[in-house]
Amino acid sequence: MRFDGRTGAYVERRAKAGRFKKDIIRCHKRIVACEVHRALTSTPATHIIQNNPAPAV
Repeated sequence: MRFDGRTGAYVERRAKAGRFKKDIIRCHKRIVACEVHRALTSTPATHIIQNNPAPAV
């Protein structure tokens, strides 16, 4: 929370809204987990391998 700018801004917003630190951390973990899952499950276009059933001649 100290080193990432986006996280610091998120923590400040949630604290101003009256959330407790434990609650802020719990919610932030959920956001991070969603971002990691999205990054792991998406396949960049450069890594897509197309199978060509016809042999090269």
